[in-house]
Amino acid sequence: MRIARRTFLGVATLGLTHAQEKPVPIIDTHIHLFDPRRPGGVPWPAKDNAILYKPALPDRYRRIAEPLGIVGAIEIECSPLLEDNKWVLDLAAEDSILVGTIGNLEPGKPDFRAQLERFHRNPLFRGIRYGAVWQRDLSVELGKPEFIAGLKALSEAGLVLDTVGANSAALVDAVVRITDRVPDLRVVIDHFPQFQRLPSLAELGSRPQVYVKVSEVLRLENGRVPENLDFYRHTLDRIWDVFGEDRLLYGSDWPNSDLWAPYEVELKLVREYFQDKGHQAMEKYFWRNSVAAYRWVKRDGRQPSI
Repeated sequence: MRIARRTFLGVATLGLTHAQEKPVPIIDTHIHLFDPRRPGGVPWPAKDNAILYKPALPDRYRRIAEPLGIVGAIEIECSPLLEDNKWVLDLAAEDSILVGTIGNLEPGKPDFRAQLERFHRNPLFRGIRYGAVWQRDLSVELGKPEFIAGLKALSEAGLVLDTVGANSAALVDAVVRITDRVPDLRVVIDHFPQFQRLPSLAELGSRPQVYVKVSEVLRLENGRVPENLDFYRHTLDRIWDVFGEDRLLYGSDWPNSDLWAPYEVELKLVREYFQDKGHQAMEKYFWRNSVAAYRWVKRDGRQPSI
């Protein structure tokens, strides 16, 4: 078979371009840390969860993640206990793979500002998570002036609100209301692909301070977890069409992700999806957008910076 010279040169040049591109470093914006061996145990996971109920600490995460190209991670608090914020920050101080933590504080509480100031003295403390976790109803809290005042204090500190909800329509409505009341607050919505019945996203999509994690992509179908991209493509396309390349973040949800598949399975799937969008989109998804959203702390020479 004879190949035209122009075609051959074009293919060769394309291959050379891809070969010359450096691997995209990855910042994982969603991992959890806990140690069931601690005195008093942990609020989560439950003791009867054979997959999760074991230490999830930075050294274990590093062994899994580094060979896959992960150069940094942001811890998302999975405990409602106030002092566990300090426990995580102490862990982070000892391992540079952690570039930030998102803590657990309640904006409507009388001591919120004092505790926010206390933990924010540590530059690794990058914000708080508030939503459906720990039986907290974001929609209800938004009707309380003291809660809004707390979110304004969070915004003034340059920190982030991470949120998640069991009901997609209620969560989208709550985030729209939050950004109406506190327009300078950066908001990150966790695990967006898990919302299978997404409401209209036009209003949310028009707000540049709202970021979305393409995390928890995998799901169960007929008793198994499909590992082929085509099964998830429609969901990913809808999110991409609304938020574009500038507001999507990579997150693994480790070790909770072990309930679905090994770490590398979902990473391979989303890497394949974003490769199709081009090198720039890959960079934004895997690390550049996380800088804009979290303003995390570079602690290692392998970690990228803008």
